[in-house]
Amino acid sequence: MFAVQDEVARTIVAVLTAHVSKAEIERTLTRPPATWRAYDYHMRATDALISFWPSFDVERLYETRRLLECSLTLDANYARAYGTLSHTYAIAWTNPVDDDFLNPIALDRAYTLALKGVQLDPNLPLAHAHLGSALTWKRQLDAALAEFEKAMTLNPNFTDWRLAGALIFAGEPEKAIDVVRALMRLDPFFHPLASGWLGLAYYQTKRYSQALAPLRECLSRMPNYRSARAWLAATYAQFGFQEDAEREVAELLSIDPNHTIDGYYRRIPPYKLASDAEHLFTGLRKAGLPES
Repeated sequence: MFAVQDEVARTIVAVLTAHVSKAEIERTLTRPPATWRAYDYHMRATDALISFWPSFDVERLYETRRLLECSLTLDANYARAYGTLSHTYAIAWTNPVDDDFLNPIALDRAYTLALKGVQLDPNLPLAHAHLGSALTWKRQLDAALAEFEKAMTLNPNFTDWRLAGALIFAGEPEKAIDVVRALMRLDPFFHPLASGWLGLAYYQTKRYSQALAPLRECLSRMPNYRSARAWLAATYAQFGFQEDAEREVAELLSIDPNHTIDGYYRRIPPYKLASDAEHLFTGLRKAGLPES
């Protein structure tokens, strides 16, 4: 029993040390807000955004933006708030939660806000990651990867699950797997989408059996995330589990009856290689997702 207690204590200390060190390093590289009230609003906005993911309740996204606007009213030069606000528009552009879905104005706003954050604080790793995310959806993958690289140059301990998506779309799923594995080692409180991207990366490398567990984990934490459910359906179909694939498609269509290959997967994922895109389309077709 004492040996187990010692092992648990060592694990907790290692995790806390990693998080504290990461936070301290980043703090030394970034500019603090002009007022603590601006910081407080940003922290509340971050909490609201975290609560958005399990349910995809758009009101939580709006609350996030409201709090960030309050933060920026108090400090118009707060780079971190600009970056997080950018992220909310990237989320809305890629997920059908309101009229910002696939609206070019929303994506342009995500890019403009992220760029503003980088201009205000070029030493903030997270600002570069937000810009990298916006550039990913704008199909500027080389520029996106360069921004993520800048973030990691500024802070070698910096990790971001969105880098995995950019690597997958750029045709580098093996690197995406390495990125997510490293992220999970450094941060046991990783975002659920990290599991989703890991599953998709395994799918793209045709390691379907290895894709199942992370995709299931992602959905256990984000049951309404349409893409992960579609990725899981495609994985089941490619692996030969047709009934499971069709069950996932049925669940997906109960969440979003208008979800189709043409309406979503041909329009959003910015695959650099046509063969990678077609590999996903094939799995979705096998699973029974409507073409249009």
